[in-house]
Amino acid sequence: MMDDPDLLARKAAYIDTIRSLYRRERAAGFVACLAGVLVLVWSRTRFDAPPWALWAGLAIIAAGWLLFVYVLVRRGAWVRAHPFESNP
Repeated sequence: MMDDPDLLARKAAYIDTIRSLYRRERAAGFVACLAGVLVLVWSRTRFDAPPWALWAGLAIIAAGWLLFVYVLVRRGAWVRAHPFESNP
């Protein structure tokens, strides 16, 4: 049985909508993880780095991961509130 082209287009649009949700927060989480890793590497490779830099790098990485988890939870809530209707 062939799928309806309109149904496939609506499903693709639905998936694109889900992917576009919380894009800024996801990007901020990625940037935070990257910055945290850079601080962590800096604190481990420089002898004159302050001792708090290690913990700051770990905290920044944890904040980035918390943003990723936040995005996952919010997207899941949106999908539960707006399920895909194959027969509108």
